[in-house]
Order: sequence, then structure tokens, then C-alpha cells
Amino acid sequence: MNHSLRIGLKRWGTWQRQASTRWVLAALFTVGGYSFLGKVSAFAKDAVVAYQFGRGDELDAFLIALVIPQFTITLLGGSLNAALIPTYIQVREQEGPEAAQRVFSTVTMLTSGFLLLTCFVLMLSAPWLMPILAAGYGPEKLVLAKVLYGVLLSTVMFSGLGTTWGAVLNAGNRFAWAAAVPMVTSLTTMVAVLCLARSWSVYALAAAAVTGAFVEAALLGWQLKRLGIALLPQWHGLSPATRQVLGQYWPMVAAAFLMGSTHLISQGMAAMLDPGSVSALGYGNKVTAVLLGVGATAVSTAFLPHFSRMVALDDWNGIRDTLFTYTGLLLAVTIPLSALLIYISEPVIALLFQRGAFTESDAKIVGEVQAMYLLQVPPCIAGMLTVRLISAMRATHIMLWGNIINILLCVVLTYLLMRRFGVVGIALATSVMYVISFCFLFVASARCLATKTSAQAVA
Repeated sequence: MNHSLRIGLKRWGTWQRQASTRWVLAALFTVGGYSFLGKVSAFAKDAVVAYQFGRGDELDAFLIALVIPQFTITLLGGSLNAALIPTYIQVREQEGPEAAQRVFSTVTMLTSGFLLLTCFVLMLSAPWLMPILAAGYGPEKLVLAKVLYGVLLSTVMFSGLGTTWGAVLNAGNRFAWAAAVPMVTSLTTMVAVLCLARSWSVYALAAAAVTGAFVEAALLGWQLKRLGIALLPQWHGLSPATRQVLGQYWPMVAAAFLMGSTHLISQGMAAMLDPGSVSALGYGNKVTAVLLGVGATAVSTAFLPHFSRMVALDDWNGIRDTLFTYTGLLLAVTIPLSALLIYISEPVIALLFQRGAFTESDAKIVGEVQAMYLLQVPPCIAGMLTVRLISAMRATHIMLWGNIINILLCVVLTYLLMRRFGVVGIALATSVMYVISFCFLFVASARCLATKTSAQAVA
């Protein structure tokens, strides 16, 4: 009887793991497919922008002006997702949807207030912040960057809320909408450039970014309401679950700040090089961004809820098997793909962008930058699996130490390699940093899992 029971339980566990695998793969393909479509539309947008603006001063000013808003969105929105979703799923599974709604409403209220305060502070800081970030810009170019910066700050509020709403949709296994809505900004930008660029110049790009962020947030909010989730922020007090979210949020913000600072450093150092260097980094990162957008986004979206459920069930053996299996699979796919794209880097850039104001010499420089950026694809996509596991385990100290190492590496490597290879060296420094970061996070996570597995076996 006992033998039969053991066999039954083993079969049940096997079935569950198989069902879990099917669910993860379905999520990966759903998010990956929609993300791919989004990146195709982004490529079309970039081709239109390249035709109109090339690698000139106007686009340089826009890209520098966009750095701080994008950094802030990633910092606040991304950190909130990593802190909120594990607790949100835990409360929903253990206490029911109404309790999860209370946590969501309270956290949304706090987040909305913090986003408004952040936008106000960033606006006041523009007179001294932008000259530092755009240290190599001339007076006219700097003034243009400041004006664009003021316009783009409004995206922080819209995209910050939209990011959180999309994460809650993902937690409810509604992956399609969150993955598809980024196409809105791409389509808006293409229309704006084609119709308004001649009269509005680069301001058409800024207007498109603001409009796209607003529409994306509105669409995500509409989907949440269809699921019966109230969007209006309400204060339900600092419950233990809400305190748990806030307790995880600030370490996540600190870690994300350190990680995001690497992009600020890269952009700021590029602004000190020849005109067009910031644009070269932007164009050179497009193909890499597609791969990371499809791969890393799919991995992140599928595995954060998955790991959160497994952590809530104390399934440490299952988590370990998932981590090692999927890390190996992701590396096996991404390493050959990156090698192929590095080999054909310059022809790809010429095919995508070499027309209009974008010249053959631009294609050569950007192709070299792209080849260096592509080196980061395998560690970034595989590393995202580890990052989401760390979020689910609430092991924020690992992320904090990992990002401290990253920013030190970024400063040292970018400075040394930029002096030797120019803008190409900045891209190479970024990739080397991500390789080292992946190794650190994977080893630290594996050790943490080993500790939890051993403790569970003893208990």
C-alpha cells in the first residue's frame, strides 16, 4: 500500500512538472511572439527615424534627453514589479482575490504619489543634470536636449503606471496585451515622423513618445478593468503584505539604480566623443534590443509568476531543476545565434538603415558597435532567469551586490576601452560587464538554492 502510494505521488509530481513545463513554454511563446512583432514594428520605426535624422545632432539631443526618463521608468516601475508580483500572487493564492486587490490598490496609491514627486524633482534638477549628462554638447545642442527632456518627463507617469498594470496582467496569465502594447509607440512615432518631422523637426519624436506612453497605459488599464481589477488607488492601510512589498521595493530600487547607472555612464561618456557617437550607440543596440526584448522579456514574464508560485509552495528541488535546465537551454540557443549575427553585423546594419541621411560610413561604425553589443545576448537572456528567481526568493542582497560589482566594472571598463577603441569600446565594455554579472548571479543563486534545499531535507 505504501509502495503504491509512493508510486502514485511520484506520478502526480511528474504530471505537475509536465503541466508546469507546458505552461511555461506556452507563456514563453506567447510573450516571445508578441514581443517579436513589437520589435519588428520598432525596426520599422527606427528605419523611418534613420532616414529622416541620420546620425546627427538632433537625434543625439533626443536620445540624451530620453535617458533619464527611461532610466526612471525602469528604476521605479521595474523594481515595483519585482517587489509586488511575488507578494501579490502569494496573497491571491492564500487569501483570495479581494485581499490581493487591497494590496494592489494601496501600492498603486503609493506609487502614483511617488511618480508625481519624482517628475517634479527631475524637472527642477534639469539645469544641472543635463549639462553633466551631455558634457560634450555645444550650447545649441544642450538647449535642445533640455527642452526635449522637459517634454519627455511626462512619459514617466504614464509608463510607470503602465508597467505595473502590465505586470499584474502577467500575474493573471494575460500575457498577450502586456507584450503587444509597445507597438503603439512605434506606430505613433512612424506617423509623427512621416507627417510632422518636416515642420516639427525632432519635436515630433518627443510628441510621439508622450502620446504612445499614454495610449499604452490606457489600453493596459482597460484590460485590468475587464478582469474586474479596480484601477482607482485606495488606501487600505499598511497590511503585513503591503509592508512586505515596501520592504522589498527599496532594496530593488537601490539595485536597479546601480544597474541602470551603467547605461547613464555609457551614454554620458559617448557624449564626450565625436558628434554622432550617442546615435551610433543607439543604432548599434537595435538588433541586440530586439533579441533581448523578445528573449529576456519572454523569460522574465513567464518565470517570475512561475518561480513565485514554486517559492510559495517551498518547491526548492523543482526550482533548482528549472534553473539549471532552462539556463542550459537558453545558452545553447543564444550563443550560436549571437555568433551568426556578429559575423553579418555590418551588412545587417546597411540593410536596415543605410538610406537617406544614414551613410555608408555610418553603417560601418554602427556595424562594429552592434557586433560588440551582441556579445551580451547570451548572458543577458540566461541571466534574466536568475534575476527573476532572485526576485521570487526576495533575495535582494544578491541583486544589490551584483549591481555594485556591475557599476564598478562599467566605470573602469568603459573608461579603459573607450580610450582604446572609441565608441566601439563602450559597447564592448557593456558586454564584458554582463558576462561577469551573469556568472556572479548564477553562482550566488545556486548557493542560495542549495542552502534552502538542504534545510528542507533536514526538516
